Amino acid sequence: MSMLKLEDVSMWFGGVAALKNFNLEVSQGEIVGLIGPNGAGKTTVFNIITGVYKPSRGKVYFLDREITGLRPDLITKAGIARTFQNIRLFKGLSVMENVLIAHHLHLKANYLEAILKLPGYRREERRMREESLALLERVGLADLRNERASALSYGMQRRLEIARALATNPKLLLLDEPAAGMNPKEAEDLTEFIKELRTEFDLSILLIEHHMDVVLNISKRIYVLDYGVMIASGRPEEVQNNQRVIEAYLGVNEDAED
Repeated sequence: MSMLKLEDVSMWFGGVAALKNFNLEVSQGEIVGLIGPNGAGKTTVFNIITGVYKPSRGKVYFLDREITGLRPDLITKAGIARTFQNIRLFKGLSVMENVLIAHHLHLKANYLEAILKLPGYRREERRMREESLALLERVGLADLRNERASALSYGMQRRLEIARALATNPKLLLLDEPAAGMNPKEAEDLTEFIKELRTEFDLSILLIEHHMDVVLNISKRIYVLDYGVMIASGRPEEVQNNQRVIEAYLGVNEDAED
């Protein structure tokens, strides 16, 4: 089953093309990598998928339903969650509160029931706390649930951000450079962690990552962007040996970005 499909998607900012006629597909259960030099347009792709940007041209489909330009909250409710290159947590709140906030996306009780703390709301609140604690146990943060998010180490903040994304019950998870700032051992551990989550939560995953070891070891297929244009796609070994990809990353072209 096709989980996600982008068809001829372009994004212009004034006279600058951030993305040109881009096509991408993620099937159910796949982990797909999206790579490219800095400024290649990778985060623009994520912003289009999640409704932050409406593309200048082209269409986005999720589970065969067009979601082009849909509001971000509606896209999240539909089953797409993301993390960010620069971690975005509510750092003044506790670890548990960060996950609870995400669970409230699917809260069925209305505002009046919540304000009056009627029985229906209290039941939902208990369920959300139980589910939040189970998620925190899964990512190794249960013992830190009452700590402020800002007090966590960098690696633990990454795990909390993933737990918060999982709390929205996604079918598709977008990970924006989850291994950024990690040493090789931490990146290796994260790779195994993501593989386990894919199986355990029945996820499809689209991954932006600069750690090539992570991308090559985790992805079934890889798309490569350079200056908003797809220059290669295929299995990891095919992409790794593609001359255009090598030139884009090594800066053989004088205009290529580091």
